[in-house]
Amino acid sequence: MSPIIFILIALALGLAGWLAGRAKAWSFQKASEQTRPVARPVYHAWYVSVWIVVPVLFFVVLWSFIAPQLVLQSVLASPGAQVLPSFGFERDAWLAEARAVALGNAPGVFNEEAEVLVEPFREALGRYNIIGIVLTLLIAFGGGVYAFLRIRPDFQARTRVERTVMIVLLAASLVAILTTFGIFASLVFETFRFFSMVSPIDFLFGTFWGPDPMSNPDNPDGSRYGAIPLFWGTIFIGAIIAMIVAIPLGLMSAIYLTQYADPRLRAWVKPALEILAGVPTVVYGYFAALTVAPVIRDAAVAVGITNASTESALAAGVVMGVMIIPFVSSMADDSIAAVPGSMRDGSYAMGATKSETITRVLFPAALPGIVAGVMLAVSRAIGETMIVVMAASTAANLSANPLERMTTVTVQIVKMLTGEGSFDHPATLSAFALGFVLFLVTLALNFVALRVVKRFREAYE
Repeated sequence: MSPIIFILIALALGLAGWLAGRAKAWSFQKASEQTRPVARPVYHAWYVSVWIVVPVLFFVVLWSFIAPQLVLQSVLASPGAQVLPSFGFERDAWLAEARAVALGNAPGVFNEEAEVLVEPFREALGRYNIIGIVLTLLIAFGGGVYAFLRIRPDFQARTRVERTVMIVLLAASLVAILTTFGIFASLVFETFRFFSMVSPIDFLFGTFWGPDPMSNPDNPDGSRYGAIPLFWGTIFIGAIIAMIVAIPLGLMSAIYLTQYADPRLRAWVKPALEILAGVPTVVYGYFAALTVAPVIRDAAVAVGITNASTESALAAGVVMGVMIIPFVSSMADDSIAAVPGSMRDGSYAMGATKSETITRVLFPAALPGIVAGVMLAVSRAIGETMIVVMAASTAANLSANPLERMTTVTVQIVKMLTGEGSFDHPATLSAFALGFVLFLVTLALNFVALRVVKRFREAYE
């Protein structure tokens, strides 16, 4: 049975408990006009409801992991399981087919021998679904009775409910932190596995990238794992070419919209500019590959560059810069608009022109937000994949020529992880090492942005 059914049961029982708790709390108010309850009836209602819903939700999460294993063990203990092959992959395939038919997700099994497992799966699923529903009702009833019996005029239900809400909010705030630690731990573990096979010196300072997933994993060639071309391609495309396009256009558009544009024009242009942030990156990739790259190639040929290719770092960087203009423009726009009007008026009162006010007053005061927008744009650019794949190719090339083919770290991560290589092979593990380096670079960019923001924010508060 789907966990949604259990959640709906929990919500229905929680609603019943809410109504029962509220009715009992109202009876206290009607019974005694002199001694008023210390909490309003709605808090008593929520107290009962929380004691019903929260334990049931914990049980649903736990049962979603336990029930499939119980069903599988029940099927394996049935007489029909004797026909299962000993080979692991084929065995899992038969079990998956029988389970899909038992759940009604498939009309029949592909292997006729798996037909005898369908009925044991149906019986086990039905039995444990009933057990799950009964346990859900018992947990809900137990929690509801416990909370209902505690309701009395002097019971501080409001304090208990607010404390529960605070715990929920704290857990929600910890999700991002725990997720970050989980990502970091997994990257570190797999990266150490990779560095136990390939020297970190060869990886961080090598100039040739050409992993061979079919090579002997016990004796890898460290000279094939030089990641310098990937790091250079990521910086050249995402942090140099894209920023050369995005920062001037984004800042100038923000200055125009906040200082020069008519309010009616701003009401149309600003949303239109922010639409760029919602365009899928694959669309930008098609635009870069089919429109921008041929134009750049033809322009290069026209000026005498005969070896220009339709795949180039310049094409990917230009389109990537256009894609991240909204990140720079929106943050700069909001930061400039948030500068106190007294600073602008004081500048005009001192005789400064509009351009001087913008460059010497508004822009420095809004610098923290502008830097935050630029760093956000850089982080977004160095993590882009589709545009690079479609416009700059997947060839690792260490060159300063923007008309040559290049690739980035994220492209190689996708390439290494989407192949058929084993996760014990250094070629596959190299993707985690690349991801770890990219994680550290992004973290360093965030630290730099925070330092700049803190320094200038203190100066203008």
